[in-house]
Amino acid sequence: MRKLRFIPEGGALVEVTTRTLHGRYLMKPSLQLKEIVVGVLAKAQEYSPVRICALVFMSSHYHLLLHVDDGEKLANFMCYFNSNLAREIARLYRWPEKIWGRRYEGILTTDEVEAQIARLRYILRHGVKEGFFVSPTEWLGANSVDALLTGEPLEGVWFDRTRESAANRRGEPCGKYDHATRLELRLDPLPCWAHLEPEQIRQRVADMVEEIEQDAIEEHQRNGTEPKGREAVLREHPHYRPNRLKRSPAPSFHAFRLSAGKALRDAYNWFEALYREAAERLRDGDRDIEFPEGSFPPRLPFVRPAVSALPG
Repeated sequence: MRKLRFIPEGGALVEVTTRTLHGRYLMKPSLQLKEIVVGVLAKAQEYSPVRICALVFMSSHYHLLLHVDDGEKLANFMCYFNSNLAREIARLYRWPEKIWGRRYEGILTTDEVEAQIARLRYILRHGVKEGFFVSPTEWLGANSVDALLTGEPLEGVWFDRTRESAANRRGEPCGKYDHATRLELRLDPLPCWAHLEPEQIRQRVADMVEEIEQDAIEEHQRNGTEPKGREAVLREHPHYRPNRLKRSPAPSFHAFRLSAGKALRDAYNWFEALYREAAERLRDGDRDIEFPEGSFPPRLPFVRPAVSALPG
């Protein structure tokens, strides 16, 4: 049975991940794809406001660290982002089939400082933990490392394909960027760092990057290996399908302490019990049943909380 989409009252930090069809390298890094990814993210954020804390896009999957108010905003953001990015990837790499292997996975993170920092460090390690580079700053695909280190926004491009298509139908000549808009994407701090000054956050990220680099150097020294380097990334063909995929079940929650994880699991179990009971009664013809706040009833509108707990 598919897990329900659940965001606890007051909002939550969510790690979102999506893998390409068959794990193909359909997001192979390129400068063009990098600016497309950031542009679509910025446009999706306009469509459904969420706070983007970190991101990294590998060849076959991506990770986003999002701070969201409720399940509706997360669902709208991800629907807009994944659908628009898929169309751009298909166009760029001439792929005729669907792009994503399945629906995105959203993993709740507790409000513990340790749990939130661990998720950020995990995202920063991409490109290093696979053995391509020693530093997270070297990864070629869209990522948030430089923006977190400098405080500068990420820059991307949004292509208005509707206007472009209309111009083509009218027979008007169109350059590559004639119907494109350059957009900036500013990152938000982790909820546990929201009270810190920007320079304090940048220093903490710098310390984290330095630790990742040192760990990578020591690991290569122990194993007698060298980083694969950028050529290994650029040799990948976007349509390539790996023979084997790393398949490990995604955790239901990210927590540092067992007690915090249990509290989040108990909240979800209670939410699920209320939802399943309401769904069963709805199937039996009860039209007056109330679904729990923050849920998506079958073929009915999202049940919004009475009062938003986070400022918009």
